[in-house]
Amino acid sequence: MAGGPRLNGVNMDAVTFEVVDPATLAVVATVRDMGIADAVDAVDAASAAFRSWSRTPPRRRSEILYRAFELMIRDRDDLAELISRENGKSLTDAAGEVTYAAEFFRWFAEEAVRPGGDFGESPAGGTRTLVTHRPVGVAALVTPWNFPAAMITRKIGPALAAGCTAVVKPAAETPLTALAVAALLAEAGLPDGVLTVVTTTGSSGVVGAWLDDERVRKISFTGSTAVGRVLLRHAADRVVNSSMELGGNAPFIVADDADPEAAVAGAMIAKFRNGGQACTAANRFYVHTSIAAVFVARFGAAVAELSVGPASAGAAIGPLISAAALRRVTRIVDEAVAAGARISHRAALPDAPGHFYPPTVLVDVPADAAILREEIFGPVAAITTWSTEDELLDLVNDSEYGLAAYVFSGDLARALRLGEAIDAGMVGVNRGLVSDPSAPFGGVKQSGLGREGAREGLREFQETRYLSVDWPG
Repeated sequence: MAGGPRLNGVNMDAVTFEVVDPATLAVVATVRDMGIADAVDAVDAASAAFRSWSRTPPRRRSEILYRAFELMIRDRDDLAELISRENGKSLTDAAGEVTYAAEFFRWFAEEAVRPGGDFGESPAGGTRTLVTHRPVGVAALVTPWNFPAAMITRKIGPALAAGCTAVVKPAAETPLTALAVAALLAEAGLPDGVLTVVTTTGSSGVVGAWLDDERVRKISFTGSTAVGRVLLRHAADRVVNSSMELGGNAPFIVADDADPEAAVAGAMIAKFRNGGQACTAANRFYVHTSIAAVFVARFGAAVAELSVGPASAGAAIGPLISAAALRRVTRIVDEAVAAGARISHRAALPDAPGHFYPPTVLVDVPADAAILREEIFGPVAAITTWSTEDELLDLVNDSEYGLAAYVFSGDLARALRLGEAIDAGMVGVNRGLVSDPSAPFGGVKQSGLGREGAREGLREFQETRYLSVDWPG
């Protein structure tokens, strides 16, 4: 790679960009703005390291990942503060993210030594079939800003466990966490070249260069459905193995027999984790008419009491990531109100310069309102009501998205029946959190392709092949 001073394999000379704290608008750091030449250099390093890394015993790969887990836990407070500064989320949210992110290293450290396979006799006799799994090759990993630690470990963990080398492009809003995680992997013993972080504001050029490079055999992307479609079209030119974790518009269902307190507690997590800036965030609230008044009163009271402000002030809800995000959420709510929705509860805003939007509860939302079709990505809960299950399922499944959903009911059989009828890859039943490293994370319809986490996450970075062996009998 090109000369000059380096931070975690990144040349810090030349053009730079600023990382800004969205809560204070202060500059947190200045980072090298890398380009296409750097992207190619990163693939050079990954390609050169692939043969050695793919032949590294699974136990050794496991040990490195487990050590990285230990180092993340050791540095949890520092990493949480870093995430909070570049992302804006509360320290509580950030600390929870670090723990969650570290668990992917631990999980895939355990999966690395269980690569799997199969052996069997051909039905016609005379041969045996030996099935194995091998690493795909050089993997391009593209991560978003909303969970800058968890989204990168959820991809790096299985890639390294499978024996792939990787090039990583974090979001320009939050590159510092990616660099910190990569530094911990180096401390854990990861060889040079196996992982390179490319920090850039030129995402399309960098990722495009990777998709054009015949040495890159895998792309794993987390981000918007619109960008995912573009990348899939580009990946099709070389038939690149693709995993896409895209947008969501999660419904939150409250049945007439639900425990109101449990439903409110679940809603606060499902809606306001990371200030609503999550692909799994509850966006559309479908509350049974018989329980709507009680739910809205209790949920609205809890929302109105949320503290909003910088993490340094101990606030529960931080800012939106940018001024553009603030304008977008403002527009979505204004349009909903113009269409007939009503603001029933709101939290107070701080006297601070950041991109803050008040946590808001909207009621009387028309069933055809645009807010029920868009991914809000902010601290806004849009509530509508339902009377029959057939009516409910028609409303819930009338969406191009199918990532997550939430169902609250006092009757477990009913909750499971509703959960199975929803077009979603993940359903939280009487709980407001669905993410777990041991579970296959992903969606259906326009919410993506493939799964992350669990055994399925490892398979995303492997190719299955078999040897047909002559077996005289």
